[in-house]
Amino acid sequence: MRNVTLYLDVDGVVCPFGATGRTPWGTAWRFANAGLLEVAYARELVDGLNNLARLPGVRCVWLTSWEEMAPHYLCPAIGLNAGGWPYLAAEAGGTGADWWKLRAIQADLARSGADALVWIDDQLNFEQEAQAWAQILGRRIMLVSPDPRHGISAGELAAVRAFVEGPMF
Repeated sequence: MRNVTLYLDVDGVVCPFGATGRTPWGTAWRFANAGLLEVAYARELVDGLNNLARLPGVRCVWLTSWEEMAPHYLCPAIGLNAGGWPYLAAEAGGTGADWWKLRAIQADLARSGADALVWIDDQLNFEQEAQAWAQILGRRIMLVSPDPRHGISAGELAAVRAFVEGPMF
């Protein structure tokens, strides 16, 4: 069985910035109070993430500045069954070579020994060091950088599922 870890950001990924119009799924945005603020989300995305997380061999991890607030506040507010997912914490800030998310994912991957990984973060298109690291990993990694105004689209989530379920080589 394939052992895949999915690392997931919140802002700009699950909950887009300034959501207007319709979701990338073609439906109206839903809004929920996530404890500290109101968030927009697509119900279809939440359902898709819940289904993805139930697949055998998939380990899901929060990689977001929300840290422990994602499982405690966001999940119950939007109906995401991810309250038990671990989260990686920021040891330091920064971007590029000092981007805390890159360092955190590298350390977690070393501990977990995953065969493959998916990293979903709207910042990835702007992080050259993360892209260079992904090139070294080759077919073991899938980077997804959604448009932060829309979050993950149906096509992006379908590509993630195909990667997770497909052969590694």
